[in-house]
Amino acid sequence: MCGIVGVISQTPVNQLIYDALLLLQHRGQDAAGIVTMQGTKCFMHKARGMVRDVFRTRNMRALPGQVGLGQVRYPTAGNAYSEEEAQPFYVNAPFGIVLVHNGNLTNAHALKKELFDIDRRHINTESDSEVLINVLAHELERTARELPLTPDKIFEAVAAVHKRIKGSYAVIALIAGHGLLAFRDPFGIRPLVFGEADLPEGKEVMVASESVTLEGTGHRITRDVAPGEAIFIDQAGNVHARQCHDNPSLQPCMFEYVYLARPDSVMDGVSVYQARLNMGETLAQRVISTMPPSEIDVVIPIPESSRPSAMQLAHKLGRPYREGFVKNRYVGRTFIMPGQAKRKKSVRQKLNAIASEFKGRNVLLVDDSIVRGTTSKEIVQMAREAGARKVYMASAAPPVRFPNVYGIDMPTKEELIAHGRSIEEVREFIGADALIYQDVEAMKRVVGALNPQLQGFEASCFDGHYITGDVSVEDFETMREQRQSQGDEEEGPGRSRLALQNAAEQA
Repeated sequence: MCGIVGVISQTPVNQLIYDALLLLQHRGQDAAGIVTMQGTKCFMHKARGMVRDVFRTRNMRALPGQVGLGQVRYPTAGNAYSEEEAQPFYVNAPFGIVLVHNGNLTNAHALKKELFDIDRRHINTESDSEVLINVLAHELERTARELPLTPDKIFEAVAAVHKRIKGSYAVIALIAGHGLLAFRDPFGIRPLVFGEADLPEGKEVMVASESVTLEGTGHRITRDVAPGEAIFIDQAGNVHARQCHDNPSLQPCMFEYVYLARPDSVMDGVSVYQARLNMGETLAQRVISTMPPSEIDVVIPIPESSRPSAMQLAHKLGRPYREGFVKNRYVGRTFIMPGQAKRKKSVRQKLNAIASEFKGRNVLLVDDSIVRGTTSKEIVQMAREAGARKVYMASAAPPVRFPNVYGIDMPTKEELIAHGRSIEEVREFIGADALIYQDVEAMKRVVGALNPQLQGFEASCFDGHYITGDVSVEDFETMREQRQSQGDEEEGPGRSRLALQNAAEQA
């Protein structure tokens, strides 16, 4: 899970892309990069760190041009500590292509070998995004050899890319001297939306991971890029679109609505905020079936993503809603931080309890999800230390029991507290007096009701169903072995995106 943006304008885009990346910072805090293009020449700067730290005045001045891309990286895989794996990626032939990618290719290892043995292309990093740009480059070269590069030829190349790559991918690419290309995997697992703005100099088109990026930079939202669809924006700002897959199916990632996306975004016709309110309603029904609401004195969210669900739950239960934790906004999201040791260390730096809201009360804590359980355990202990008489925990998401291979950092079952454990065993681990989880089918129903055109959800971490149909036990064993060999500490070598060798088609 990363944040990506691309712009074609009639004015310089460096500041606009910087502003867009700030609006996407929640999607990745590990590294950031911007590339701009002036004529056919590329200018790039990327490094590890937050957007505000990566780009200084001197860096911005060195990014001229009216076309550009940007990315904020979330270290699900690849070497999380390597600056050369920060995006964008560049290849010089054909034409000159720069690419940013959100998602995870599950057949990256096989593709890397195929690129070397058959396509005669060399991959120099462990990033599947480098694999992806080389596959795209090869297909563009094949379709447009000795011919002008037209939108039809570009769409033909994207159709060929769909047939070769497996997994989740939202992609934005610049083709030097031609324009901006964006496409999405056939299931629409990772989000992608585009819109326009009218400037005195002419039309400006932006493509980004979330609608809030467009709204926050003054663009009208046109629509989401459809699953399997490609759009090409020429240098005049004209948008060409075509469906490039034979059997697309809209099944976005459920975890976007649970946690990853900003609440003020709308993804595939679904308001993230409303989705979380709906999750709170169904969670309230689960709480009522578990205990009398009269046993709960106060409902307290664990900031930030759980607030809408907690508010709706409190309303349905008829119990007071209170803010009991204050969040230090200058500490990164613990779920996104690489390294379990760093994650444990950061919890108390990140949250502080307001003792008066806990003292002598039976408190129902509401979180968006419980993944590894270490954060929940710390928070329950903090509530007790603040004077709570009893501490109940409710999760707006179902138990996370299965690894995710589609770009979220939960790749091995050993890291998931709910895998192979009963709810009672998880409750004992986190130290709560009661633990209530969301129901999987109820969650799908109430979120899906917000857009009847949705054909399902990628919810494999909850239900174990991998919609691409090619994930095997052997794939997870490979991931586990490689992750163990690489380590999971801050100083460690990071995680290999190519660890999924021959793994699952993610789509």
